Amino acid sequence: MKYRKDINSPLGFITLTSDGVSLTGLYFEKQKSKNLDRKKEICHNLILFDQVEDWLKKYFQGNNCPISFSINAQGTQFQQLVWQKLLEIPYGKTVSYDDIAKEVAQITGKKKCPQAIGQALKRNPIGIIIPCHRVIGKQGDLTGYAGGMDKKIFLLQLEQSNL
Repeated sequence: MKYRKDINSPLGFITLTSDGVSLTGLYFEKQKSKNLDRKKEICHNLILFDQVEDWLKKYFQGNNCPISFSINAQGTQFQQLVWQKLLEIPYGKTVSYDDIAKEVAQITGKKKCPQAIGQALKRNPIGIIIPCHRVIGKQGDLTGYAGGMDKKIFLLQLEQSNL
């Protein structure tokens, strides 16, 4: 069974989803995802949702808090590897698609492919917490973000201003 809670944030409404044990999704209001069906998920207030909402409030106040709740991002083995690499990017820092591609290539023994990294980021079901907003282009340019570029800029500025 899937559960859902909609919360307000400085970036507008955010939908949280859970399997009842772990956070399975964090989506912005107009963000599209094949993993999210707002009509079929049951609105419910889980303790987990309270923990995530508390974490987000602290995050938006500029605090770098450890993740103290369970997350379960569903994806392919490759996507899971990329998302794990995202969790290793320190608060307030950025890395390039190419940097992540090199790390993933070392682990998998396959040729690096920044475009494949971009596709995995696009499918990240737990935005902000799995920080795909911290990934930028090779030359330092800002690139796409599933929630919208305005949100990516906001998140990066928030983190930079609180270092």
